Amino acid sequence: MSTIDHISIIELGASIGKGTSIGEYCHIGSDVTIGENNTIDSHTVITGNTTIGNGNHISSYTVLGSAPQDLKIASSEVRLIIGDNNTIGLYSLINTGTDHGGKVTTIGNNNQLMEKIHIGHDVQMGDNCLMERDSALGGHVIVGNNVSFMESSAVHQFVKIGDGAYVDKEAALTQDIPPYCIAKGNRAKISGLNIVELRNNFTDIELDAISDAYDTILISNESPKEIAINALKKNQSVILKKLYQFIMESQRGIPFTRKTNVN
Repeated sequence: MSTIDHISIIELGASIGKGTSIGEYCHIGSDVTIGENNTIDSHTVITGNTTIGNGNHISSYTVLGSAPQDLKIASSEVRLIIGDNNTIGLYSLINTGTDHGGKVTTIGNNNQLMEKIHIGHDVQMGDNCLMERDSALGGHVIVGNNVSFMESSAVHQFVKIGDGAYVDKEAALTQDIPPYCIAKGNRAKISGLNIVELRNNFTDIELDAISDAYDTILISNESPKEIAINALKKNQSVILKKLYQFIMESQRGIPFTRKTNVN
């Protein structure tokens, strides 16, 4: 049985799962589907064609499923899909997709989204990500798993961010960040590897191979895509193949400052 405060407005057609509690002064739209055991705090608005999974905590004054901040007209087919066990902080805003961008914004599972975050239209976010307060993702951004965005960081539209990447505090990211990289600055550039995340997922031998691969990219006179093309012809580990494939497919380029080879 769900618990709904009598002061809230639940439009006819909305579906609320068992064990979900909805606080006072919330507004749940007619096309909204909410799963089981969610906690939705007071003054929350969930609208549009929005589907929310199980076990999420959505804090007060959050708006989910609102019309995309896009000049093109959106149809009723655009959607927002949020998975399970996510935390969404106060005053956050997450838009639906757009007709020309895939029609859906997707948030995976076990993500921690803090206060005043914004996730734009057609964003695709994986699992176990962190967005600290005042951070924002522009439209069409693709985010892997275990990615961290520090306080007041911002990501330009159409940017792609690989698994385990780290976007530093107040960074403004306008290009793609490969897996397990740290991006710092305005405009953000790769400043190193996310060693903590690497150690959580790989052996020391694998970590050394990944570090060597990144050093090669940053020191070589060849472009990152040329290096990736040549490296993929060799017998590489799964993680290195993933790295080189990411670089080859990058549409916005990889932001790095080339090191000087002192040898």
